Amino acid sequence: MNQLYSSKLLENAVSEFSKLPGIGKKTALRMALHLLKQDEDSVRQFGQAVIQLRSEVMYCKECHNLSDTEVCEICSSPGRDHSIVCVVETVRDVMSIENTMQYQGVYHVLGGVISPMDGIGPADLTIESLERKVAAGTVSEIILALSTTMEGDTTNFYIYRKVKHFPAVVSTLARGLAVGDELEYADQVTLGRSIINRMPFECTFNKK
Repeated sequence: MNQLYSSKLLENAVSEFSKLPGIGKKTALRMALHLLKQDEDSVRQFGQAVIQLRSEVMYCKECHNLSDTEVCEICSSPGRDHSIVCVVETVRDVMSIENTMQYQGVYHVLGGVISPMDGIGPADLTIESLERKVAAGTVSEIILALSTTMEGDTTNFYIYRKVKHFPAVVSTLARGLAVGDELEYADQVTLGRSIINRMPFECTFNKK
């Protein structure tokens, strides 16, 4: 049964909130009613934060992570080891690895994985800029930290073929993560150990 609204403005707000991932109509209604109970300044700050997020956030020109500046804090930090590059699928994976506090290198965000079923090929990802980065000769190790799915493994192998002729070592996370796991859902201890105990990519390939 469709919800009847006494206010068209409320209905519009609920419609917009329900477009967010995981938000149904009932939850959207609770959120809208909650905002109505707040003072105007609080709601204005909320709205301004969302507008600024969309209009001002940018992608780091070095690693493609989300950033408030042209180069993100991780890439611009002198305390990070810029010779070690951890290749991840999404910005959420960067957050997951950072939360382990077990990694001090930098990142490269692909923006997804190769998935022909979804129409995503190598050209749709940032693989080319990763290859240029490795070709520059400043990278000593590439850590392939993609999800342990068929698409993740396919992307790992594609990248490996692209960079294997460079001097950089190519490694991958230790298989503490179960097959099919996505990094953002892995617990911090398991993920941290997988990073510390990473292994040469060739070893995992030879076992297949």
